[in-house]
Amino acid sequence: MKKIFLLLFVFGFVLLSCSDDDETNIENPNPNPVTSAEFPVQSFMWNAMNLWYFWQGDVADLADDRFASDADFAQFLASESDPSRFFFTICNQHREIVGNEAAIDRFSFLNEDFSELVNNLSGVSRSNGLEFGLSFISQGSDNVFGYVQYILPGSDAAGKDISRGEFFTTVDGVQLTGSNFGSLLFGDNNDYTLGMANLENGIFTLNGKEVSLTKVENFVEDPIQVAQTLDVNGTKVAYLMYNRFLSSFNEQLNDAFGQFVAEGATELVLDMRYNPGGSVNTSRLLASMVHSTDTDKLYIRQRWNDKIQSQFTAAQLEDYFANTTGSSPLNSLNLDKVYILTTGSSASASELVINGLAPYVDVVQIGETTSGKNEFSITLVDDPGNSFIYNSDRENLINSAVSWGLQPLVGRNENADGFFDYTAGLVPDIVLDEDLLNLGVLGDVNEPLLARALQEISASTTKRSFTVQVPARMFTSSRLQTPLKDNMFLDKPIEMNN
Repeated sequence: MKKIFLLLFVFGFVLLSCSDDDETNIENPNPNPVTSAEFPVQSFMWNAMNLWYFWQGDVADLADDRFASDADFAQFLASESDPSRFFFTICNQHREIVGNEAAIDRFSFLNEDFSELVNNLSGVSRSNGLEFGLSFISQGSDNVFGYVQYILPGSDAAGKDISRGEFFTTVDGVQLTGSNFGSLLFGDNNDYTLGMANLENGIFTLNGKEVSLTKVENFVEDPIQVAQTLDVNGTKVAYLMYNRFLSSFNEQLNDAFGQFVAEGATELVLDMRYNPGGSVNTSRLLASMVHSTDTDKLYIRQRWNDKIQSQFTAAQLEDYFANTTGSSPLNSLNLDKVYILTTGSSASASELVINGLAPYVDVVQIGETTSGKNEFSITLVDDPGNSFIYNSDRENLINSAVSWGLQPLVGRNENADGFFDYTAGLVPDIVLDEDLLNLGVLGDVNEPLLARALQEISASTTKRSFTVQVPARMFTSSRLQTPLKDNMFLDKPIEMNN
C-alpha cells in the first residue's frame, strides 16, 4: 500500500509527500467537486465545507445528495450574495448542547483575503503590545470600559506609562460603547490615545491621564510572560505564565523547564488564564514537560468527520507524550500533580493540556470555568487539486478569482480516557474570579490566583482570605479580536489509507 503523508498546519500550511517513491502524489478525497461558474466564491465554500466540516453529516445543506442538478446547486448559491453570510448560514445549521442551551458553531471563521489570514495565523500580527479585557460599565448600559491584563515585553506599550490593573473608558476622546469598540480599538488605525479612569464605588471617572499607543507590523509575541522558581516555606515552586501555544517558541519553553529542573522545583503553577490556544504539538510538549517523557503514554487522539476519518490509520490519529522538541531532549518535571490557573479566556490548546493530563495527573484547576473549545480547524482556499487545503507551495494554483480563506472547525480531540465533552468549559476545583480592584502583579506571590495556588501547596496553617470585590466580567478581549483568536491547530504528519 502506498502511504500518503498529510502534514496539517491548521493555521495555514500543508505539505503532502509520498513515502514509497520520489514521485509527487497528492491524495484528493474530493476529485470531482460540484461546479457552478456563476458563483465561484460560494461554490468553493460549499465544496470545501462539504468535504471538511466536522458536522457535515448533520448539516442538511451540506448533504452529498442535497442537489439534483447543477441548476439546483446554482440556485442555492444564488440565494445569498454575501459570502460571509453564506458561510455562516451553513455553520449556523449545526446545533450542539452547551450547558442547557442549544448553541451554534461558535468558532469557525473566514477572511476575505486568504494571504492576510495565513500571515496573521502564523503568530505574527500588528500590535501595540497592550492586552486587555472589555466589559460593560453596568447592566443595561452600552458604555464599555477596558482593563489592562498585561503588557507584552518589547512592545510599544512596554515603553509607556501603563500597567496591569489600570482602566480606560475613552479612545481618542470618544466614550467606548458596545457598537464602537471594534472600530476604535481594532480598526485600521495604527495609533490611538486611551483616556485612563479610576473606579470608585462602581463609578468610572476620567483621571486626566492619557496614553498614546502605536501598533507595529510583524510584531511577534513571546508567549512566555513569566518563568520563575519561588521558595514557599522551603518548597521550590515553578511558576510559568504561558499565553499562547506557538511552535516557534518550543525551544524557549523547554529552556524554561530546564531552568525549573536545575533550580530544584518540585511543584508547578501553570498560569494559562489568558491563553486562547494554538499548536496541538506544543500542547503535547508542554504536557510532557509537566508530567512525563514516556512516549508509550497516549496524550490525545483526533476525531474527524466520517469522510475524512476513514482515510486515516488509527496510529496516525494518536499523539503520545514526547521526549524531544524535535531538536533537543525534553526537560520534564515528572509531576503527578499540577496547579493550573484558568479564566474564561483559557481555550482550545490550554484546555487540551488540562484534559490530556487528566488521566495521569492530579490537575488542581483554580480560577474560572474555561472557554469550552475542544475542536480544531484548518485553513481552506479555492485549490480543489489539493482538497482545498492551503499549501504555501501551491499559491499559484489557487483560483485567482477567489481570494477568500476559510477557517472552519474540522475535528475534535479526546484524551486517553476518551473524554472530550467540555463544550461548556472545564470547571475549576477552586473557584476564584479575578478582582478588578486587586488584579495584582503577575508572578508576585501576593497576586490572588497565584497566592491561592501557593496556599494549597504550602503546609502553613495560616490561611488567607480571598474576597473578590469586583469580579472581572469581560465580554471580549484584545486577544479574541485578533485573526488568531482562540484557534487550535494540528502540526503532525498523518498517514492516510490509500
